[in-house]
Amino acid sequence: MDHEGHHATPEGPAGWSGTPWSLAAQATLHCLTGCAIGEILGMVIGTAAGLHNGATVALSIVLAFVFGYALTMRGVLRAGLSPRAALKVALAADTVSIAVMELIDNTAMVAVPGAMDAGLADVLFWLSLAGSLALAFLVTTPVNRWMIGRGKGHAVVHAHHQH
Repeated sequence: MDHEGHHATPEGPAGWSGTPWSLAAQATLHCLTGCAIGEILGMVIGTAAGLHNGATVALSIVLAFVFGYALTMRGVLRAGLSPRAALKVALAADTVSIAVMELIDNTAMVAVPGAMDAGLADVLFWLSLAGSLALAFLVTTPVNRWMIGRGKGHAVVHAHHQH
């Protein structure tokens, strides 16, 4: 993807108004990809294994962070950064975004009556999971917009590669 011209220029309070919503949405989708892989994998493993709801949520959160960081690291490693430097970039770029997404999507999943107890063949499980991830995207996009406008979050990745 071409990100030319996407570098935020701070205008107004904390750079908020200088960051295009399209850039924030793109950054959120990038983060959501890793989060969703981990979240879905964690929910599927936890549900299939009959884990307690708390253990399933914990597994989903851990895997969301692992896959979220891994996808960011993959791109910056290709740009020539060392593994240690790539990890630092991933931590700086994605931690807040992943944390907000995980808070929202797991809260939503737990809040839907019966969703955590539904089986893998149950439509309620999959609709709840899809809805929780969509809600996480909607809530996290403004957070990412604010962070990018301050030169934080996904803006850190732009200094190292174009993805």
